[in-house]
Amino acid sequence: MALTESRYDASELPDLLPVYYRRLFPYPQYFRWLSYGGVPKNYFQNREFSFTLKDDIYVRYQSFNNQNELEKEMQKMVPYKIDLGAVYSHKPSQHNSVKSGAFQAESKELVFDIDMTDYDDVRTCCSSADICRKCWTLMTIAIKILDRALDEDFGFLHCLWVYSGRRGVHCWVCDEAARGLSQAARSAVAEYLSVVKGGIDTIKKVQLTRSIHPSIEEALTVINGYFEEYAVNKQDLFGTKENWQKILALVPDLQDGLQKDFLKARSSAERWKMLQIELKRSMDSKKSMEEIKLQYCYPRLDVNVSKSINHLLKSPFSVHPKTGRISVPIDVKNLDTFDPFSVPTISFLCKELDHKIEDEQVNADTENGAEPEVKRRTRDYKKTSLLGPIKIFEQFLDEMEQSRKGLLLEQSDRERDF
Repeated sequence: MALTESRYDASELPDLLPVYYRRLFPYPQYFRWLSYGGVPKNYFQNREFSFTLKDDIYVRYQSFNNQNELEKEMQKMVPYKIDLGAVYSHKPSQHNSVKSGAFQAESKELVFDIDMTDYDDVRTCCSSADICRKCWTLMTIAIKILDRALDEDFGFLHCLWVYSGRRGVHCWVCDEAARGLSQAARSAVAEYLSVVKGGIDTIKKVQLTRSIHPSIEEALTVINGYFEEYAVNKQDLFGTKENWQKILALVPDLQDGLQKDFLKARSSAERWKMLQIELKRSMDSKKSMEEIKLQYCYPRLDVNVSKSINHLLKSPFSVHPKTGRISVPIDVKNLDTFDPFSVPTISFLCKELDHKIEDEQVNADTENGAEPEVKRRTRDYKKTSLLGPIKIFEQFLDEMEQSRKGLLLEQSDRERDF
């Protein structure tokens, strides 16, 4: 019988987390990721892990010598949240015994954090921590724009995109060049990718020059593929006076005339056509339309997360305590089909696991034999909905390792020729 997702109950988390960390967390793949091939040797050992325990007890500067140590400690401490920090000059667990000033962050993935709450001024369906399928389009657009820019503008090939578990997405740029960036370089990349600027009191948050940068042109190509369906139909941005006034405030020269026309119009689609017609008649029409599209759809980064090398960011495969959803890798090749509401909760995974174990027990009893416990547990995640996200993660790791091997072969060839 097929299992269906039931409503997540946060009060069950203390009982579910031990099962998750003992039977489902993908320790081998996780260790493989954070080891980066074991070169340099202490890369994993000098990584900071931060655990948030029950009742918001916050434990920083955790570090582990190997996968086995990590497993044992996570199963012992049962963190409600796992954050990853930088790779330091010394083991983070020994930071208090290191000479003052010697303990320094040396390396970390270039990371990006995009949170739906930063779009509250341009979405009509939800606000604060709430999301729905209508506004999730903004995350799809953001990933497509940034993934292209990181690849084509900066040459970064290994970008791990991860659903946060609630209302946003994270990106871990894992290329060796990205991990070695200085704080100044990280700031430069973050600023380059920041187009929407200004606080809550800033009406016009995008200011384009007459000559638009090629990267922004590429971003607009992505936005144009979604804008009408998203803005006019899903968000109904021209459906009410309150909504359309926000857009008209971005084109003050046309505001008075269009305000009267909009009041006479019968639908959101009709008002959208009116705006397009009037903008075509005005000077700088193309620039004004593009500024509107960028303000409503361009990625909104938390730049402080990207700039600081020792900033903590929630780890992949962490459980979100409010929703129960797992922070899973996203398949960028099938981005339009990703649904945050189909990401399994910890309660559903444990239910799937119990269901499978019961079936296996029945079969084992029938056959008068049982599968060895250790062998069975090594495959437990394969019996649940976590299998798909872990396969995406493994594919990412395979591609990264193949690239690393290719670079080593190139280096070897160059040295031999020399």
